[in-house]
Amino acid sequence: MKQPPFTITNRIIDQISEISSLTGRITERNMLNKSPELRRINRIKTIQGSLAIEQNTLSVEQVTAVINGKHVLAPPEDIKEVKNAYEIYEHLDILDPCSADDLLKAHSVMLGDLSDEAGNYRSRPVGVVDSKTGEIIHFGTLPQYVPELMDKLLSWLAETDVHPLIKASVFHYEFELIHPFIDGNGRMGRLWHTLILSKWNPLFAWLPVESMISRNQQDYYSVINYCNNACESTRFIEFMLDIIISALNEAIETL
Repeated sequence: MKQPPFTITNRIIDQISEISSLTGRITERNMLNKSPELRRINRIKTIQGSLAIEQNTLSVEQVTAVINGKHVLAPPEDIKEVKNAYEIYEHLDILDPCSADDLLKAHSVMLGDLSDEAGNYRSRPVGVVDSKTGEIIHFGTLPQYVPELMDKLLSWLAETDVHPLIKASVFHYEFELIHPFIDGNGRMGRLWHTLILSKWNPLFAWLPVESMISRNQQDYYSVINYCNNACESTRFIEFMLDIIISALNEAIETL
């Protein structure tokens, strides 16, 4: 696959430099390895944040209770979403971000008992609807082209020599543009973003980037729409790098 369209700006270079410095501070002090409980808290925040973007109603406290096996008064589907997400995030270390098989397996876990097409690329057209206006803001790729485009995107991911911070964001954006699944595209795109970064630096497996996206949800969608209109993902890269910087700074303050 030829490189998806984006430009490496001076701002992106500065952001990567800042992220490298911040990750170096955390790694040098071995902060997360010293605190298994903090890693667990961050994992819970990650799951709650990513699912909240998809209208899951559970709070951090309720997600914690579900993961601890306690009874929670909440819609059964919301509880199942939490259990599924926790299971797949707990297996990040064995997933290959460049493998179509692993992507489909991860989707089968994430959407298990929630979708009749869990673990498969979608078989019918799909559009993204603005939850506030009901307006269709994006049509995904026609289903017959999805497998080929996903294979090309995964091949690009495996072969590109661009910085992992850039390629994770580009993959995330292009994944959402294709919209390969009938459901779960948002949470899968964010999961794969985290997976790609975790292979570059393991601390990203425990950094609640998804929680920070949830706090900036409207901007997240606005930037995706902007890039759809611009037909390239530069602005989305810059947005995601800002999100990562915020998450790293918050982690350092907490630690």
